[in-house]
Amino acid sequence: MLIHLHGGGYVLSGGEAGLGEGILGAHYSRMGVISVDYRMPPDHPFPAAIEDALAVWNEVSTEYAPAAIGVFGASAGGGLLLALALCLKASGAMLPGALAAGTPWVDLAGESDSYAVNAGVDSILVQYPGLVEGMARVYAGSASLSDPLVSPVNGDFSGFSPTILTTGTRDILLRDMVRVYRAMRAAGVEARLEVHEAMSHAEYKYAFTSPESATVFGDIADFFDQRLAR
Repeated sequence: MLIHLHGGGYVLSGGEAGLGEGILGAHYSRMGVISVDYRMPPDHPFPAAIEDALAVWNEVSTEYAPAAIGVFGASAGGGLLLALALCLKASGAMLPGALAAGTPWVDLAGESDSYAVNAGVDSILVQYPGLVEGMARVYAGSASLSDPLVSPVNGDFSGFSPTILTTGTRDILLRDMVRVYRAMRAAGVEARLEVHEAMSHAEYKYAFTSPESATVFGDIADFFDQRLAR
């Protein structure tokens, strides 16, 4: 069983608009997928999204063993699934069998150097100042942008589930991925980083008929297939 957390900077792609990636995940994995329509700002800032993800996890894990559940999502969804895992670990609960974080938004303060290096090169997020920074601040609300549950790059990944991370060379979050990957490796976590040439932020889920999209979702499906308990 898979749980999907949609992207959209924590403020966009609610409801049916957030289903596309979940449908692609189901298609390639041939597994059941529950896509979470979590609450979003401005009415529901942090930690509402994490609370909703936890509520779904608690329900699903009563029917399936945690080791048999995978969690996937891109962008804000990728950041949210890492925050979910951090919450589960802090509570002493069992973690998912595997995680697939597609270019997860893990540094909402915009401190990674690729925010500047790939500004104007990334055709999806384009740049941090303006819309992206605004989404970060609206989502965080009164919480600090450096809070590990807001910006999971600041979290402790020891004991984490096996994780596949996906990004592209034009992604403004490329350095976010490298930072998380290196932190996971340093913590002894099984982590795999896939970097695709000339790919902008989460472009694989929009260009869903492209070879790159098939490769990304195929890799994620194989990763889950090899690591989730039956």
